[in-house]
Amino acid sequence: MNTALKHWREAATVILAAGLRRAQSADSLKTGLEKVTRIAHKSAFDYQVLLLKRSGNSGFMPNAYVFPGGLVDASDFSSEWQEVFKSFTKVPYYGIGVAKQPPETRPPIFATDRAQLGSPIPGDVAFRICAVRETFEESGVLLAVPKHEESGIRVRTDDARDSDPQPTLTTLSRLWDRDVLSKWRSLVISDSANFIKMCKEIQTKFQPFCKYIQMVLNSWEIHCLVSQWSSPSEVLHSYKSKEIWIAPPQFYELGRMRRFPALRDLHHFAWQRSLDGCEQWLPILLVAPDCFASILPGDGLYPEKVDPSGRSGGVMKTEKSLEELQRDSANLHRIVSQDPYSITVQMNITPKYNHLSPLCGIDVDNPSKDHSEL
Repeated sequence: MNTALKHWREAATVILAAGLRRAQSADSLKTGLEKVTRIAHKSAFDYQVLLLKRSGNSGFMPNAYVFPGGLVDASDFSSEWQEVFKSFTKVPYYGIGVAKQPPETRPPIFATDRAQLGSPIPGDVAFRICAVRETFEESGVLLAVPKHEESGIRVRTDDARDSDPQPTLTTLSRLWDRDVLSKWRSLVISDSANFIKMCKEIQTKFQPFCKYIQMVLNSWEIHCLVSQWSSPSEVLHSYKSKEIWIAPPQFYELGRMRRFPALRDLHHFAWQRSLDGCEQWLPILLVAPDCFASILPGDGLYPEKVDPSGRSGGVMKTEKSLEELQRDSANLHRIVSQDPYSITVQMNITPKYNHLSPLCGIDVDNPSKDHSEL
């Protein structure tokens, strides 16, 4: 782990999307989006995403529904993973591929030379291990395939970075006895290093190469009480109805996923841009008389000079109203709220690295009116 990043907590989150057993046709999905009702929030999508509810006793964001994930552990960088991934060690980053983004612009968790810190495991791999391990700990879902199926795992090579065809979606069946996984889950929770032992003993291979695995920086552990599978639209509707509470990062990413009612389209988008790159965002809190806002890079109010170490807290105050702030800024990229259940995204800039802006308008019951600038 990079202990030099004193003011950033290295962590990983996975957005897990699973197709429904009775998938709808593309035409019916489009029709569903035009006629969304409370029931149609489920039928408009042919997949659901996994959310976990944090404990009410948690000191940070109690009762919030979040994606599975957590802090990286030293074992995620263990050299023993080379044995687990020995079939993939000769391809770039164990088959994940090399990012096109210039190294100097990559977030430190990926740009850090882990070899200089004593680990042969690149950050791109270790943080995926972290995400898979945390998902298993918190939900019992193991994102892995048996060793005998490893030949079907699509890997990326230098020669085929731009032309490599999209892999098929992976089916995770119940390949291991539930009691065996339950035993290992308890062992992994008690000691993260047991995750390596488990993968060796039950002969698994991770499948982090053809999933929609969105790496997100965060700084909290989940104490899970409830797991919930819901469509992106259904989650946002439940949030607006004050039935559940989701944090701004979840709101933002679910808004992005809302652009894809079909899992195959989401999968295609994720595969196509997975090597393009990503940003490290340090939100600046803006306190106004009638709202709070997280100002993100690209916004007209984002400071020209920001301490990237995270050592100094970024807080700005203004006497302008929400309406004035929106009117006076040519470039918008901010998450605004007036109370815990009124999160909106104001965005009119083009995202970097071929990403998409979120569709998470106030009118979550009518996607035809949806837009990114709220």
